[in-house]
Amino acid sequence: MDRYHEMQMFEALSERPSLASAARRLDVSGPTVVRAIARLEARLGVALLVRSTRGVALTEAGAAFMVDCSRILKEIEEAEASAKGLHVEAQGNLKVMLPLLFSRYVMTSMLANYMSMYPAVRVFAQYHDRFPNMNEDGLDVAVLVGNLPNSSLIARPVGHVRSIVCGSPAYLARQGEPQVPEDLRHHRLVATHAYRDKVQWDFQQQGELNAIKARTRLSCATVQAAIDATAHGAGLTRCLSYPLYDYLNSGQLRRVLQAYELPALPVHVVYREGRKASMRVRSFVDFIVDGLREHPAMRADAP
Repeated sequence: MDRYHEMQMFEALSERPSLASAARRLDVSGPTVVRAIARLEARLGVALLVRSTRGVALTEAGAAFMVDCSRILKEIEEAEASAKGLHVEAQGNLKVMLPLLFSRYVMTSMLANYMSMYPAVRVFAQYHDRFPNMNEDGLDVAVLVGNLPNSSLIARPVGHVRSIVCGSPAYLARQGEPQVPEDLRHHRLVATHAYRDKVQWDFQQQGELNAIKARTRLSCATVQAAIDATAHGAGLTRCLSYPLYDYLNSGQLRRVLQAYELPALPVHVVYREGRKASMRVRSFVDFIVDGLREHPAMRADAP
């Protein structure tokens, strides 16, 4: 068996570290997978797997080798597709990462429309508010909020979002509207993290950063739960503007302390390959870049 097929055998463990599941995924026998990995370990001179009564797990060397295997096999797949002329047609698996709540408030219709337009592409979406390692996470495309670190990624700007404090009209009528950030200490604050008894919210006052620390009355496990509680009059909460757009536009929530908000955060669509990107990546990037640039929640002054 050549090195390519041995790498395929090993990479089959990426979805789930189980020799039996890897064999089923490749439609080969279990002993075939075991022998292939044994040859790999013998040639490399390192252990790739740790075997126990619970099953198998990747060693540190195995995890690093898995990243390289996935990258090399993907490059081979892309090269073959290009040679066959498939590079001009969008097809295959596409792994994307989006900020939390982006699907519900911004991306739902865009994803549905993209999949209707490109039926041969299967999209696997992850949702995290973090900056990923595109190579290690095996991602094709990501939407990132915030200033980008220096990297070799291709980044296309699509808009801006802000960190906003808001409350329901009923709550503000009952408790009064805060006029300066210090007034928040006299309000009911809703935290967007579970078990958070205090919050620290940063504001811009006369060109300087000012942090307000105050006790919370309610701590929610998710941002969505905090938004819903705030819309029902629980107090004031603070989060990024895109999940608040519909609430603010409909009048369920009102924005406060706007004069003290931090500068808007840029939003980018990032990917790795640039002009060498496959058609499925380029088609998805072009589609969502156009869609996000037109979305009102991506405007710096929205809503």
